[in-house]
Amino acid sequence: MVEEKVSKSAAAAQGPGWMQHLPAAGTVTPQLLIDVQAEQLPRILTSDEELNRVLGGGIVPGSVTLVAGEPGIGKSTLFLQCALKSNLGKVLYISGEESAHQIKMRADRIGFDNREVYILNETRMEAAFQAIKQIAPRWIIVDSIQTLQSELLESAAGSVAQVRECAAAFQYLAKQTHIPVTIIGHITKDGSIAGPKILEHVVDTVLQFEGDRNFNYRILRTHKNRFGSTSEIGIYEMTASGMRGVANASELLISRHEDMQSGVAYATTLEGNRALMIEVQALVSPSVYGTPQRTANGFDLKRLQLLLAVLEKRGGFHFGVKDVFLNIAGGLKIDNPGIDLAITMALLSSYEDVMLPQNYCFIGEVGLSGEIRGVNKIEQRLQEAVKMGMEFAVVPKHSIKGQVRNDIKLLEAGKLEEAYRLFF
Repeated sequence: MVEEKVSKSAAAAQGPGWMQHLPAAGTVTPQLLIDVQAEQLPRILTSDEELNRVLGGGIVPGSVTLVAGEPGIGKSTLFLQCALKSNLGKVLYISGEESAHQIKMRADRIGFDNREVYILNETRMEAAFQAIKQIAPRWIIVDSIQTLQSELLESAAGSVAQVRECAAAFQYLAKQTHIPVTIIGHITKDGSIAGPKILEHVVDTVLQFEGDRNFNYRILRTHKNRFGSTSEIGIYEMTASGMRGVANASELLISRHEDMQSGVAYATTLEGNRALMIEVQALVSPSVYGTPQRTANGFDLKRLQLLLAVLEKRGGFHFGVKDVFLNIAGGLKIDNPGIDLAITMALLSSYEDVMLPQNYCFIGEVGLSGEIRGVNKIEQRLQEAVKMGMEFAVVPKHSIKGQVRNDIKLLEAGKLEEAYRLFF
């Protein structure tokens, strides 16, 4: 517990200093909900189609968006690029971490399309609001919320009170002026968003960058969105000229080689409304140590243990004396049960040391009794498989209801043993 002394100056007694730079709020009186006139404000489209989809169709006027991620993963680069490539007009980029010269060097590398991007190197919130009143921008980007501090509080920048005060100020600004605000935030060492939990409650949308800095591509995932779906993702590739949106992400996530080994299976998964083809890699080997190891990268470890128990109980495979390693290639984290069948087939492929054909994909959820259950939006999954050149698809029985397709051959399987007999 740390005591925080609040200064009680004459100006502070009249209200926060940043409110002096906002239009005066009128008297608020209760009104009937049926009498409220809903304003249909058009969304602001950025030049980045991936970002537009993740936000639910573009930036909503008056919304506050929080973006968090690992240091150096590309948060500042992405939104500076969106500001430079947009046709919004005046954009104010408030930076408390980098100097104007550093930002100019990055902007020269990205290229200018919008000549009305203003840079403000400031950590005092009251000075930032004064600049906002002078410029009257159409979009505000704050990099980052942990560097700002209010004169009302004597605590250091980044403290719980400062982050809460500054976030509330920008939320008040956005709702009063209908100016969209994008706030870039830090994360802790365990990957959660730094600061008080109220920071995520105050904002309208929470986005998080995922991925390894050692790879060229990044994943922008929605954790909260009051104006759209929370299951959309955007995939980016880091290039010398900035972040490039990847339209066909399946090409990055799967690899086909002539010398492929056993333990590889392909599946289609859904992230929001986006279908992706992924590559599942499994390695099953005799356990050298006393206790068999279970390692999963990009997949829930408890779900993997459940599937291994089903294979051992219903199929008679002795995974209890084997080390099992599972990897979703490309760094994606998948929690869709529709890839259960692909995971079990990859495990069996490595167990039997028999390579699966590269032109097959697997769609289906595996139940505790060994049955293969249907999944939602199977038509969309099959279209992605066809686009990636798959010729055969193993699907749950009765999920296609007698459908005949000319672009891909469908093989039905009701239980794991039926799928097993197809390949082993």
